[in-house]
Amino acid sequence: MRSQSRKPARAFIAVAAAGSLLAACSGAGGGGSDDDSINVLMVNNPQMADLQKLTAKHFTKDTGIKVNFTVMPENEVRDKISQDFSNQAGQYDVATVSNYEVPIYAKNEWLHALDPYMSEDKKFAPEDILTPMQVSLSGEDGKTYGTPFYGESSFLMYRKDLFDKAGLKMPEKPTWTEVADLAAKVEGSKKGLAGICLRGLPGWGEVIAPLTSVVNTMGGTWFNKDWEAQLESPEFKKATKFYVDLVRQHGEAGAAQSGYAECLNNMTQGKTAMWYDATAGAGSLEAKGSPVKGKIGYVPAPVEKTKSSGWLYTWAWAMQKASGNADNAWKFISWASSKEYEKLVGKEIGWANVPAGKRASTYEIPEYQKDAKAFYEVTHDAIDKADPRNPGVQERPAPGIQFVGIPEFTDLGTKVSQEISAAIAGKQSVDDALAKSQKLAEKVGKEYQ
Repeated sequence: MRSQSRKPARAFIAVAAAGSLLAACSGAGGGGSDDDSINVLMVNNPQMADLQKLTAKHFTKDTGIKVNFTVMPENEVRDKISQDFSNQAGQYDVATVSNYEVPIYAKNEWLHALDPYMSEDKKFAPEDILTPMQVSLSGEDGKTYGTPFYGESSFLMYRKDLFDKAGLKMPEKPTWTEVADLAAKVEGSKKGLAGICLRGLPGWGEVIAPLTSVVNTMGGTWFNKDWEAQLESPEFKKATKFYVDLVRQHGEAGAAQSGYAECLNNMTQGKTAMWYDATAGAGSLEAKGSPVKGKIGYVPAPVEKTKSSGWLYTWAWAMQKASGNADNAWKFISWASSKEYEKLVGKEIGWANVPAGKRASTYEIPEYQKDAKAFYEVTHDAIDKADPRNPGVQERPAPGIQFVGIPEFTDLGTKVSQEISAAIAGKQSVDDALAKSQKLAEKVGKEYQ
């Protein structure tokens, strides 16, 4: 892998400086930590809400370390973290970051390497963490800069009952060609039924996530190893046209405005026969009270030229390099990422709520297997087979499966997504969308050449 220029660091700092200065939603978060407390900045996802409920009663009680939580929505927390960490202000000791940010932050020397702590902490069991998660949270120097709290990949979900009724059989490991054929055959077998739901909503974390995994398995990439943009390559065009045609011909109504939440609702309400998306969606589909509980089948992400094509994402714990309380910060990170914490969640909140997707041992817990029996094996395999360094058939210059691991991708991915979404809406052709997108990508690529 070629070394990246220092321009991305300045770009990320500029984004951080322009970021949100909103006050914390909860907790203290004042100017640094004292010996008996740490400040943690995190996203307001349900798994983190569970963590807040359990911390004082268990972690603080056992260690005497008070945890001051600051909790924000995803977009706001990303701005706040990048601002504090880029300035090395030390206001927060620990923050939730994703596998997108970790390699970038590590390269800019904003994070504490965690290897010394992991090697000395016998309870942490780093060997139990799934290899793709470890790789995605490492820097170019091979050191570990984050530990996963929970993780996900992607797979194909389908209505077993509707397939049976239509006399269709889902392959154990489908190709995208087979999926398109099945979508055409199952569509309309029930009044108003769409063949498949795919994200079309603009956003680098919306339509670009599934689309890029299709690009990977069809032989394409955003940039080649020399940072030359490839959005008008035959492989990228083929994959994008396939995606757009599939969702336009056999997808959900209003696809250009449909993201993860909309497809989840469509699948839950019986409006679509298939859905390709995050493994996290299975928990909602199989939740108590779900009208489709027990009716869904789960198979690996469809492929073409690669053996697997599921994406990889994790919310992880990272320690700011400027933290003045690193030892206590590690004690919290270790506890919140541990096997013991998962068991605690299972017992006190429910096994379906366990922050899974990071440890091999999770999938061996009988109680978890029982609650997640419909999807846990496919989820585990999807994460375990994800390769963030080599997700396609050609060498690429930056890590990432459903994203390109550079600071500029938040802006580039968002702008390209708007063009693709417009093609899905029928407002322009895929060729026109990719011609505009190619120019955007070329500007970014030149920064690294």
